[in-house]
Amino acid sequence: MDLAVFSDADSTGCVDTRRSTSGVAFLLGSCSVSWLSKKQSSITLSIAEAEYVAATTYCTQILWMKQNLHDIQVTYDEPIPIFCDNTSAISISKNLVMHSKTKHIPIKFHFLKEQVLDNVVELEYVPTT
Repeated sequence: MDLAVFSDADSTGCVDTRRSTSGVAFLLGSCSVSWLSKKQSSITLSIAEAEYVAATTYCTQILWMKQNLHDIQVTYDEPIPIFCDNTSAISISKNLVMHSKTKHIPIKFHFLKEQVLDNVVELEYVPTT
């Protein structure tokens, strides 16, 4: 059984708070086992940052799902893919150096970089369509 995650976010989707809305679908094999859409907790300055924040948020849920699957003897040695339609967000997750373009992103969202480095998850590009 393969576990795959499809993550997406819009840029400043809420006209009142200017917060982005992110959504995710978790697939186990060919079946959706979880999905949600919610307003992000912080204001992001770009679509790349909104996508990165969304992927980080869902990475924590992947770890929870992975632990639950491990409890029923289903283990994953390969990194779990998070499919994302933003190449800039993918680049941020793989770049270990903080740049002036990303230094304003709160530290808690760089948890994703650590998980990518540890081969727990990997961000993969998927076309928007």
